[in-house]
Amino acid sequence: MMKKKSQETQEDSLQQESRHHLHQIFISMMFKSRRFFHHLVLYSFLIGFGFGLGFLLNFHMRNVSFSPQLFRLSSPPSLSPQLQPTQPETRVIANETALPEGQKGHSLVEPEKVMHDMTEEELMLRATKIQETPLKVRKKVAFMFLTRGKLPLAKLWERFFNGHQGLFSVYIHTSDLSYVDDGIPETSPFYRRRIPSKEVKWGMVSMVEAERRLLANALLDAANQRFVLLSETDIPLCNFSTIYSYLINSQHSFVDVYDLPGPAGRGRYNRRMSPVITRSKWRKGSQWFEIDREIAAAVVSDNTYFPLFKKHCRWGCYADEHYLPTFVHVMFPWKNANRSLTWTDWSRRGPHPRKYTRRSVRAELLMRLRNKEGCVYNGKESNKCYLFARKFDDSCIDMLIHFAGRIMGF
Repeated sequence: MMKKKSQETQEDSLQQESRHHLHQIFISMMFKSRRFFHHLVLYSFLIGFGFGLGFLLNFHMRNVSFSPQLFRLSSPPSLSPQLQPTQPETRVIANETALPEGQKGHSLVEPEKVMHDMTEEELMLRATKIQETPLKVRKKVAFMFLTRGKLPLAKLWERFFNGHQGLFSVYIHTSDLSYVDDGIPETSPFYRRRIPSKEVKWGMVSMVEAERRLLANALLDAANQRFVLLSETDIPLCNFSTIYSYLINSQHSFVDVYDLPGPAGRGRYNRRMSPVITRSKWRKGSQWFEIDREIAAAVVSDNTYFPLFKKHCRWGCYADEHYLPTFVHVMFPWKNANRSLTWTDWSRRGPHPRKYTRRSVRAELLMRLRNKEGCVYNGKESNKCYLFARKFDDSCIDMLIHFAGRIMGF
């Protein structure tokens, strides 16, 4: 009987020890499982944070350009305290349109080459179409040279552009269809910048066609916001920073527009243009303009006024002096400063302005042209009325380079 009780007591003790041991094992497993769960949550958070950070960095890198060219803008002394060099950024819309099936596409933002195989109709269509995706780019000025052949003053312009890559584009339209730029070094801003060109006849509508061709090619670069038409005899009167600031910060475009009675003005109007273009809408002005992107796109897409000029403004009409002044007067009068930024001396009678030769280039002349008064800039009176001047022949190049640093600031 005593043995039986002793055995039962031992069995109860073993059972209690076993339950106690199992309880300790269970507590240990619970503690370990909690640590595992905490580690799992922590690792999951770190992995998720890493993926999120990587996504944000990737998105940021896709939308920001780190081109070293953007930081090369030098700051020569500004000749006008009101025009400090700026490098504004803008959100612009890149051009895009569908080409016919099988047609090879072309770069729309800062094309490497301006030569292409598009027809004129495809070019005009492509230049005016806008895609939905905005691109944050730095504003540029398009310098469009309408020339007979080569640029005799290229060395002066190369000095003017030097150090400002990324803030300008160059386009050349030449009437000399045999023109080649093999002699132009690759470091020149004029290297391979000739667009597909056609022959231009003085005083004919082909001059306007060439201007529209230049605008269309320049519009293919979405960064171009201001468009300047120049000839091979034009020179800059100020340094790049001053001209860039003047154009980019302007609230207006610069198209010379006025109503001129007499045979050289209203007398050139063709009544067959009525009723779209009436005599009261007919205007005259200098061929050399500076316009913003909105007006440039409107000119390229114009299917109303330009066809009338092409059909009815022929011999003795001089379409280049009337098309853009009339178009801007009718379509964008509130956006225009009604003056040209290019000085031209018409003091001598005749169909052509005065031409400056080497003997004409003096410090006094350049200072006088640079400080012409009597104009308005952004609603305020200004003594900076002209940024460019013409006509300077190739004999002037040495004298112009001589005065470039002393007077013009480059």
